[in-house]
Amino acid sequence: MTPPFRLGIAGLGTVGTGVLEIIQQDAALLSRKTCRDIYISAVSARARHKDRGVSLSNFDWEENPIDLASRPDIDVFIELIGGTKGVSKEAVETALISGKDVITANKAMLAIHGIELAELAEKNGCCIRYEAAVAGGIPVIKALQEGLIGNRISRVMGVMNGTCNYILTRMEKANMSYKEAFAEADALGFLEADPNLDIGGIDAGHKLAILSAIAFGCPPNFNTINLEGIDQVTIEDIKAAADMGFKIKLLGVSQKTTRGLEQRMQPCLVPALSSLGQLEGGTNMVVIEGDSVEQIILRGPGAGKGPTASAVVSDICDLARGWKIPTFGLPVKNLSPIENSLSDLPASYYLRMLLLDESGTLAKITGVLSDHSISIDRMRQYSHDDKTAPVLIVTHKTTRNAIDEAVTEMTENKLTSQPPVAFRIEDL
Repeated sequence: MTPPFRLGIAGLGTVGTGVLEIIQQDAALLSRKTCRDIYISAVSARARHKDRGVSLSNFDWEENPIDLASRPDIDVFIELIGGTKGVSKEAVETALISGKDVITANKAMLAIHGIELAELAEKNGCCIRYEAAVAGGIPVIKALQEGLIGNRISRVMGVMNGTCNYILTRMEKANMSYKEAFAEADALGFLEADPNLDIGGIDAGHKLAILSAIAFGCPPNFNTINLEGIDQVTIEDIKAAADMGFKIKLLGVSQKTTRGLEQRMQPCLVPALSSLGQLEGGTNMVVIEGDSVEQIILRGPGAGKGPTASAVVSDICDLARGWKIPTFGLPVKNLSPIENSLSDLPASYYLRMLLLDESGTLAKITGVLSDHSISIDRMRQYSHDDKTAPVLIVTHKTTRNAIDEAVTEMTENKLTSQPPVAFRIEDL
């Protein structure tokens, strides 16, 4: 008879507790599907006697996750602590050195230290699984590593942070300012302890780095991702975008260009009637384009107890069945670094500026754009006061470099009362 599959779980927060609940409630179902009993040997967390709504009486307790990681009576170490370094990384390293497979939901650790951990796993004949690290309950890692393995991937894009999507949706639906929607999200407990991880695009950027590595067979490189947060998006931007048939989303995009790999996480305008445009609330969506499959869309809850725990359990079942693949789909030696593309593909841009209400200012603005080979598709000028005049411009296709240079020139020449804001209009 196949021996039981033994787990050690470090971190009993929302996700860890959810994993315990699934394993306890659905033990017979999991055993039937994997042909093995799945058994929890020991757990570790900060507070032993905290009421988590689930019994820990049947499991050994380890005060230190690092001690848990090296126990001889576990087959897999499940890291649900979080953080890019410190005890979480040490515990994962200890598990791998001890010959244990690892399951983690730690996107930041993988995006920053993924290659060294993958090398350590291969050196010790181990496997790292992390379905829960990207897009919560959406099986996007499996889709890329298994279901789409026969495709040359050309682009991966999506909404990968539910908190940002919630804030932008609330601004639109309730006519809220950014500050009001941010405060509401914070009161509901949606924001990280450091809110900039969410609204600054960092959390979603970690996810994009992981998806890029799998999709394009390269080492994850978070530091090359162009990050822009949503803090510059105003209710006026959202209304103006709606008038033109667009929605504003924090959109992650990774694609190969003739100059290298373009990776960006930034607010973009997308067609309001597109799948991404209709995505509301805290839901995530990932769009994958390949040469054979063309385009597929994966949509679902990007966070939360049940969805994220479900993803962890899927990795547990894979390992219980003996299904193992390299961390990023290829052995580390076969991952090929791809030059970062700073000069992205041409696109139209939305420009919002507050012009100084002086004779000839608008002509100077159009002159600056023309000097940088930027042509105007649409322009709207709204009611203004005695000093400034709001102007919105949609350009024909150009490059981000040209937009940035034009914005810098406008600011230096004091043609606007504050630096213009530019959002890319994504071609879907």
